[in-house]
Amino acid sequence: MEARQASRAVSTMLIVDDDPLVLKATASWCTRMGFVVLTATTGLQALIMAAEHRPDVIVIDVNLPEVDGLSVLAYLSDAAKTAPHVIVMTGRADQRTGELCDELAATCIPKGRFFWKQLAARLAEIYPEKSADIDRASREFATIDVNRRPRVLLVDDDASVKKMFSHRLDELGVDLLHAEDATRAFWTARREHPTVIVADYCMPNGDAGYLLTKLRSVPETCAIPVIVQSGRRLSDSIKRKLKEEINGQPGAARILHKSIDDAELLDTLQRYCGFAAVREDEPAPS
Repeated sequence: MEARQASRAVSTMLIVDDDPLVLKATASWCTRMGFVVLTATTGLQALIMAAEHRPDVIVIDVNLPEVDGLSVLAYLSDAAKTAPHVIVMTGRADQRTGELCDELAATCIPKGRFFWKQLAARLAEIYPEKSADIDRASREFATIDVNRRPRVLLVDDDASVKKMFSHRLDELGVDLLHAEDATRAFWTARREHPTVIVADYCMPNGDAGYLLTKLRSVPETCAIPVIVQSGRRLSDSIKRKLKEEINGQPGAARILHKSIDDAELLDTLQRYCGFAAVREDEPAPS
């Protein structure tokens, strides 16, 4: 009986983020504060784990694969009899996100310079008895960078493609990284940890197949999704080769035809970056 009561006294926290650095750091920090920490990397995983474990606190990113964070919270809010404390991490603190967080009684914390300080302050409000441990941990983790927005690495030596892509992604709250060839792309990916990579099939210093082999050879980049584009029709054998597993890791996530119409590419990126799709007849988000 006493053991069961003690178990109930320990708060459970579900942390949801597809950035492995942020997820690991936040989980480690909150574990030291005495929370039982669960983690998820996609919106679908978050829904399943929240339904199964009913956490006391949910710390969730807005931009998630499969189902975005706010949609997860809306579903849980409708389904749950007792709502957990919710903290939303966002790389884009716009008015709409703030309004949705208010509707869900969630605290919205922008990713960036003051992320850890604001997260610590909110947790201390919820659990004042942990204030000393929270303060200690926040000082220790304050140097860990938390990315403000999802990042796409574009690998293409065509300057016009970069220009068009940069403008479109900026409208959607996504940052663009760029490399002109496969070798530079590999080292950029190792250094910057992009959310997803969009690579032209034909590139200087190695094609997309070569890039995939390099990316899957090191832990820092082995799981980054790669979308391959080509302006020419690729044979079925090339497509099969690009999609083959490499060192137990997936090959190309999608193979698309490069076109001035970017709708298919943006739909694909939405799955990995979690931004809200913008139709041509709608104004871009401010």
